Amino acid sequence: MNQQSAVTSVGSFDLDRYSGLWYEIGRLPFKWEDAAADVTAEYTPEDGGSVRVDNRCIDKNGAPSQSIGRATLVHGRAGRLQVSFLPKFLRWIPFTKGDYWVLKIDGAYTVSLVGTPDHKNLWLLAREPHIDHDTEAAYLAEAARQGFDLEMWIKTRQSGRGRALR
Repeated sequence: MNQQSAVTSVGSFDLDRYSGLWYEIGRLPFKWEDAAADVTAEYTPEDGGSVRVDNRCIDKNGAPSQSIGRATLVHGRAGRLQVSFLPKFLRWIPFTKGDYWVLKIDGAYTVSLVGTPDHKNLWLLAREPHIDHDTEAAYLAEAARQGFDLEMWIKTRQSGRGRALR
């Protein structure tokens, strides 16, 4: 990994267009998704400018799993959000929010690359459970350009049942 490469978010971002259901195409290892399959994320705008984040998957034991969080836009920084999955009554605690930066997104808002500025977390998301190889390669090339080490990249198993988990 090139530690000198800065992580940059997109220049413009429309949260309303980003809202809705996304399928995880792949990710860097993430402790809460160990061996998870059929991973989805659904973003729903709430009053006050925040977004409800509903992550679901089939865990390593074959059971459905769900995590609900809340995201807020970082004022004046396109494509940058902060997310917390703490229970609602604990979200006020400082330093409990994680960065969630949209690094690349197509014009139709159908494929999105999301990462963290420390290069530790990276997700490739799409509106459908599978994308073509060339599209995936282009998004991963952008991740590599921004300094992400893709040696441990995990291709998420998607059966297409993600919508049924909702």
